[in-house]
Amino acid sequence: MQPAMAGACSRRQGLLFLLAGGGLLSIPGAVIAGNQIEEPLADAVRTALSAAVLDTAPPQMEFPDTESRLSYLRWLGRVSDRLKKQKPDWNVRREFLQTLWYESRRAGLEPALVLGLVQVESNFRKFAVSSAGARGYMQVMPFWTRQLADGDAGKLFHMQTNLRFGCVILRHYLDREKGDLFLALGRYNGSRGKAAYPDAVLAAKKRWEF
Repeated sequence: MQPAMAGACSRRQGLLFLLAGGGLLSIPGAVIAGNQIEEPLADAVRTALSAAVLDTAPPQMEFPDTESRLSYLRWLGRVSDRLKKQKPDWNVRREFLQTLWYESRRAGLEPALVLGLVQVESNFRKFAVSSAGARGYMQVMPFWTRQLADGDAGKLFHMQTNLRFGCVILRHYLDREKGDLFLALGRYNGSRGKAAYPDAVLAAKKRWEF
């Protein structure tokens, strides 16, 4: 291996060690927030995305059977234990997890994936703002409120609104990338094709899987 390539591999391995090994991602406030890039949307896509984010009904937990409900409650208990450091209050933690589970499932996403993304983007800080202006738990860029809603970027600090926008946007990117999660995550972060952000989210995702 050439020295330059070896150096690059070493630097990347060091970054992944910090991300996945409990270094960077375990430090409160250490996040890798980026920014989605504003792009023109086809009218049909804009209409569909707008309809997806403007349904303001609160999360209603519906289960087809008792086992499904018990599975959710087991998930809630286990994930809640792991989130105590970031959200010590049980009621706040329960509301956040219930909403995240609902919005993830509504968008066809794994809750563990969304939890990993929130960890990397904001470290579970409701009022986080990136240097690029992205806001809230899932670091949604304000231009999305102009494209899909009424333009009030302040609403991105509302928990359900932020999680809904973030999940709908990630679902949109997944569809656009034909299911390629690596590319979709890069697009979400504004770093499509680069490994650091997808690797970080997928490493964080493992913490929330069972």
